[in-house]
Amino acid sequence: MNRIDQFRPDAPALARPGAHPVGVRTELVPGPRDLLVEYWYPAEADTPPGCTYATLLRDGHRAITLTGRACRGAHPVAGAAAMPLVVISHGWPGNRYLMAHFAEHLASHGYRVTAIDHPGSTYEDRQAFAETLLHRPDDIRAVARHFGGDHAVIGYSMGGYGALVAGGAGVAEAALAMDGAPEPALFARHRAPAVDPALKAIVPIGPWGRAHGLWDAAGMAGLAVPMLLMAGEADEISGYTDGMRRIFDEAQGVPRWLLTFERAGHNAAAPISAPAEAWEPSPHLDFLPFGHYADPVWDSLRMNDIARHFARAFLDLHLKGDAAAAAHLVPGNWPGFPAPPPGLRLEAQSP
Repeated sequence: MNRIDQFRPDAPALARPGAHPVGVRTELVPGPRDLLVEYWYPAEADTPPGCTYATLLRDGHRAITLTGRACRGAHPVAGAAAMPLVVISHGWPGNRYLMAHFAEHLASHGYRVTAIDHPGSTYEDRQAFAETLLHRPDDIRAVARHFGGDHAVIGYSMGGYGALVAGGAGVAEAALAMDGAPEPALFARHRAPAVDPALKAIVPIGPWGRAHGLWDAAGMAGLAVPMLLMAGEADEISGYTDGMRRIFDEAQGVPRWLLTFERAGHNAAAPISAPAEAWEPSPHLDFLPFGHYADPVWDSLRMNDIARHFARAFLDLHLKGDAAAAAHLVPGNWPGFPAPPPGLRLEAQSP
């Protein structure tokens, strides 16, 4: 069944589905790079649940089906167009369904949500890394402009890079000459990125780049919007101490939170649970596809529950202005959890 809409019995309160039925449709956002997106939204009250998503496994070849609670083509609820927007940006490689659990969940709580297939960065279309470094922030901005309104970005890995640059974190001058970088004259536009006034917050999850010199302290200080950073303490790709913790420490001009999954790796919090097909070897990969989705220590569904809980609290606070949501973002307090969650740390810093 490969369900993306499950939650555990011990899921925290804000991880559970909301009152709105959910609709979904696929759209093409035209522009210099035509962007295929999936768009979820709160639907009319009589909308029946349930749809499937046809997609590909991590190997870029095997067709798989995901099952969710959205209804394809459903009529939006009255007022949906004025609801805040969340843009989801996948990793390298990935696709628009990799974090679909966030999308259905947030739509059920009164958000419009769109997830991008980034050209040159999907399972079936993985081009040189420079393509992602150059275009990722621009793709995010283009989709946000197309759908309009106040918005936030949830980005995983290279999507986290895109979210940070969109939020004002300028890449370091030295990064223009790093291995795999785009043409410096083109890449330089991300040195001092313009921030869309409608961008109100970002949620980078396992963002790649700081440990590899993509930013320096001065560039990270340019971040201009509140941030909830989610990280695995044993992240072998983005690095925790030299990577994500430095992002948290150096983004000194904004309110920011760091949610750490102790002993978790790069797959912490973001990907859907591994599809059944991912448990089988693929002739197109030299590793088991399961490893693209799963964590060696944590249960994926448990991480997804926790990530949805904190993402909703953060977005309710910064996109909806719900002051009561701040109670869920106080370190040492665990409202909504059946018991204090082992293996989890929440930190907060003010400007």
